[in-house]
Amino acid sequence: MKRAMFARLLAEEPALWTIAAAGRVEGCLVREQGRWRLSWFDGADRRLASYSGPVDGDLEGLAATLGARLGRPIELNAH
Repeated sequence: MKRAMFARLLAEEPALWTIAAAGRVEGCLVREQGRWRLSWFDGADRRLASYSGPVDGDLEGLAATLGARLGRPIELNAH
């Protein structure tokens, strides 16, 4: 019971990841109150900023999808 409660609390905690390609930070991914949101910085590559697909807890899948759109690897770094 305690483990399930702890997991639920962690899932509700705000979290932030930066989205980078070739050392350049293009945007961020935020999880807050169980919702996921992508935000792109000014000057972010249009191939990334135009992404309108699903955003959920599959960070590896999201990095692979964004990397395929961009044509180079994407790094998601937790902060």
